[in-house]
Amino acid sequence: MPITFDDLPALARTAVPATSTAFSPELVLWHELLPGGCHWSGLLRRGNTLRLTDLSGTANVSALFFNQEEKTERYNVPDTLKAQHTAYLTQGHVCYSDMGRVLCSIPTDTCGWHDTVCGVLDTAALEKKYGQASYQTHRNSMYRSGQEGLLVELNKWGLGRRDMNGNANFFSKVTANAAGQLQFDRAHRAPGQVVDLRFEMNVLVLLSAAPHPLDDAPSYAPGDVQLTAWRSGTAGVNDPCRLSCPENGRGFINTERWFL
Repeated sequence: MPITFDDLPALARTAVPATSTAFSPELVLWHELLPGGCHWSGLLRRGNTLRLTDLSGTANVSALFFNQEEKTERYNVPDTLKAQHTAYLTQGHVCYSDMGRVLCSIPTDTCGWHDTVCGVLDTAALEKKYGQASYQTHRNSMYRSGQEGLLVELNKWGLGRRDMNGNANFFSKVTANAAGQLQFDRAHRAPGQVVDLRFEMNVLVLLSAAPHPLDDAPSYAPGDVQLTAWRSGTAGVNDPCRLSCPENGRGFINTERWFL
């Protein structure tokens, strides 16, 4: 039987806000620049939003998400796509965990397409495509792969290679041609594009700003990304992400029960 918001007890319903709060400079918690090619990780608490801004129109942000309290629960690509009948992420979508809960939702997106199926650039492919530039010879201009960056961040939190599950690639669009071959589409990107990740749980977030594995740029020049966190609150009763499909309504209820 479908579960609806009205199935929540009255006390549980009062914990859900009418709406979340849109971006405002007065609500900002912190800013940070993620240089192209570099990596980052941190805790985004329930009710905060992380805005990713592509500063140059050439960024790719590979992301992994884990339940901060129970890290065996993590972002699940197949469930995210299947539940929402989509092959990519954009405004109105959510990122599901493998427990059917909503790790984060996307209330705002000016890019319109974020790849979910191509994984990260590994070190062997990076060296084949761009050559080698090590820290010993190039210092902060070294070449880093998305795989290397995410592994460094995983190790900081007691995780490792076996936790490298499927990721999302924000700001990267990939389509299939008539022969079924995946193709990287750079035309949709533009400087200043933003995507907001509103966290519905306490989530460990790992990011790498290395190039997308299908990016056909001839040189290694990944774009910088601005990270901005603010206190937004969680999805409201009539939030478009909650209402976009019945599966999302159930996913939000599963999430809200986790915090009762």
